[in-house]
Amino acid sequence: MRVVCIFRDNEDYTRSVTDWLENFRRQTGKEIETMNPDENTSFCETYDIVEYPTIIALGNNGEVLAMWRGRNLPLINEVLYYTI
Repeated sequence: MRVVCIFRDNEDYTRSVTDWLENFRRQTGKEIETMNPDENTSFCETYDIVEYPTIIALGNNGEVLAMWRGRNLPLINEVLYYTI
């Protein structure tokens, strides 16, 4: 499985996202892949990602297993499930 966090740098939400990602890494020992939507437009179009930040969990075949959109970031345990 693959978990990706899509967000832009230098936005008003950037600090909360980077803090959440660091907290996730510190608590779980796992890193979440990050992506800039401006550099990966085809990925965002494929998965219909138009709101940032977005965290998406993908299965081995690329199917969407879970998606969290907007400033209310998910609980660490909700995302950790998809990193195992």
